[in-house]
Amino acid sequence: MKKVVVLGAGLSATYLIKYLEENAASNNWQLWVADRDIILVKDKCQLKTTQSVELDIANENDVRHLLKDCSLCVSMLPAFLHIKIANICLAMNINLATASYLSKELKALSQKVKDKDLIFLNECGLDPGIDHLSAMKLLDEIRANGGTITEFESFTGGLIAPDCEDNPWKYKFTWNPRNVILAGSGGAVKFIHNGKYKFVPYHRVFRRTEIVNIDGYGKYEGYANRDSLKYRETYNLYDVKTMYRGTFRRPGFSKAWNCFVQLGATDDSYILENSEEMTYRDFINTFLAYHPTDSVELKLKQYLRIDQDDVDLWERLESTGIFTDKRVGLKRATPAQILQKILVDKWSLNPTDRDMIVMWHNVTYTKNKEIRKVESSLVCEGKDQRYTAMAKTVGLPLAIACKLILTDTIQARGCVLPIKKEFYNPIIDELTHHGIKFIEKFN
Repeated sequence: MKKVVVLGAGLSATYLIKYLEENAASNNWQLWVADRDIILVKDKCQLKTTQSVELDIANENDVRHLLKDCSLCVSMLPAFLHIKIANICLAMNINLATASYLSKELKALSQKVKDKDLIFLNECGLDPGIDHLSAMKLLDEIRANGGTITEFESFTGGLIAPDCEDNPWKYKFTWNPRNVILAGSGGAVKFIHNGKYKFVPYHRVFRRTEIVNIDGYGKYEGYANRDSLKYRETYNLYDVKTMYRGTFRRPGFSKAWNCFVQLGATDDSYILENSEEMTYRDFINTFLAYHPTDSVELKLKQYLRIDQDDVDLWERLESTGIFTDKRVGLKRATPAQILQKILVDKWSLNPTDRDMIVMWHNVTYTKNKEIRKVESSLVCEGKDQRYTAMAKTVGLPLAIACKLILTDTIQARGCVLPIKKEFYNPIIDELTHHGIKFIEKFN
């Protein structure tokens, strides 16, 4: 019997735990799930045979005791903790799987992991994860059929289902709000467009957008995120003229969000004095010049040069509650933390809300001296606040990969990404049975 330990029972682990439980008996696995919140663990685990464990991840002795005789550790912990777990797994000869980005620290362990005949799988969730699986399958098929890829674009959005779009932004938090607040702030965005390198500074990220139509769901706007250039190596696309990865929102979101960026409300680098006593209105006024009679609204319009007839933009800003006298109530908070507090009040999911994942790849290639295009799109809607589309698309690919590792189907060793056929073919095939399916359009 193989022992499988899942560390972390948060939202992203819902489908993962469910899948592993459903496959445990037939594959002779013993499943253990650990979290500091034992009530959460017991709520997620449906079978009596699953071992629920209360665990403080800071206690390395307890972690090592739990991992004794383990065949595979699945870390659903925050990304910064993966290196700690990885070092323990390496010392104890245990395979590891995560849905998070492959960090430099983890990558540096790859040869040692390989020398011990182990696999440390990373980036096998949604984005990163399903984006790799689907993109590599599509790109490899084009190459195998004699095509030469010249352009690659890819967008993913964690959104809400159309019938739940009940605010002017047509957006709510379906995952970590902090990531949304700080999006684009990690340095200049990098990509290639028509053979030219592009470096977009933070203050321009949300004004450089692209409109994409998804059949049956309407239009979305995409803004560039992170460093698209590194994916040339991941996808073997060194010679492409366009390499662009981004995030989807509904049209109009980026223009309104840019107001917060220009104002300075997304800055996380300093503390605002007396933040606890501020109102939301005070917070906005903090960034504006003093005037004895002008209102906060008027000063904001003048500062951001918002036209009087830009009704849609103003409606979005007003709907967030930034002009109300509600108290912030956060001690020693940064502007970004305060903005997050304000938006969580308005953008949290209602009990009946359902989230939605939208992913889209656009590939241009040449074959027989002809220019051809293919679009590949995925839309996945959640059931409720427990069984969300985000949890499904993060948890299921990783869970299926765990099965492949535990059944010795995967031959790769070291710190790897799921970009080879031995990963993407079986995972994508099984995902289709769970309603996660790409639709391809050839032009």
